[in-house]
Amino acid sequence: MIVGICTVELFIPDGQSLKSKRQVLSSLKDRLRDKFNVSVAEVDEQDLWQKAVLGIACVANETAYVNQVLDQVLNQIRSVPMVEIVQSRIELL
Repeated sequence: MIVGICTVELFIPDGQSLKSKRQVLSSLKDRLRDKFNVSVAEVDEQDLWQKAVLGIACVANETAYVNQVLDQVLNQIRSVPMVEIVQSRIELL
């Protein structure tokens, strides 16, 4: 069993309140869960309006598959105009 963990630090330039940040992140998390069947949660910076850290997890039998899914997740996040990736990291366990 291979567990892939991706940590993504996001900048939300249009975040004017915690409510607007939640709307953006909720939509993004739902889209990632539905499309890639991964677990997604906001794991840090919950109290800041324009910054968020997402933790994304994927479990599978093959390292290549886990790596491919997490790469596709990052590409999907990059395609969202409301957020910018500041930093990302993938770990395989």
